[in-house]
Amino acid sequence: MKTSKSLLPIWQQIILWGTGSISIIILLIFLGIWRTSDRAIDFVENLFKSQPINPQIENQTLIVQRIKSMQELTTTVQTMETIVPTSADRKLGDISLATTRLLYIARGEIRAGVDLSELEAKDIKVSNNKIEINLPPAKILDSKIDVNRSRVYDYDRGFLNLGPDVAPQLQTLAQRKTLTEIVKTACNEGILNAANTKAENAITQLLTSTSFQQVKINTTTPEACVVVN
Repeated sequence: MKTSKSLLPIWQQIILWGTGSISIIILLIFLGIWRTSDRAIDFVENLFKSQPINPQIENQTLIVQRIKSMQELTTTVQTMETIVPTSADRKLGDISLATTRLLYIARGEIRAGVDLSELEAKDIKVSNNKIEINLPPAKILDSKIDVNRSRVYDYDRGFLNLGPDVAPQLQTLAQRKTLTEIVKTACNEGILNAANTKAENAITQLLTSTSFQQVKINTTTPEACVVVN
């Protein structure tokens, strides 16, 4: 009894083998793309995933720059009006021949506050959620005459106008005296103490918007009450 064994032609076997290999390659490529697409999707998801927020304490330098951006902190402005008499004599030797008198009504303004440009990093202490700042002392920042609201009230050159005609000089002298008087008066009324208190409140309010839960502002006792030129 003979057993018949059917064999495919060699060219058909090659085609079948090749087709199977191509199928395997396509399957591997598909698996590779599928795995790569998973990683791509994971990457995109991680890219847009919200990350946990880690609050950080601002360092001293940044805080100094933030406060210095306010420049001069003018906390108190005081205005006053005063009458200032001035005079000049025309002399012959030691004898006064005639006197010129000028009465000047002056309105002055004085500003007091804290110069924040003097603040340094060492003036700030930060620990956990607490910040402590030592402010520079309050001082007179400026004093000036409001020339538009000041005027000469009376100008008298004496008998037969024999007194020297020196109105501009007497007016300038009256303005200098006015500045001295308004600074003296403002100092006696405690303008620098008021400026310190207002500076403390202003900086405290500024820092309440930060992450610090405790804010302590220390003021410095003013050394002198003088005009800053």
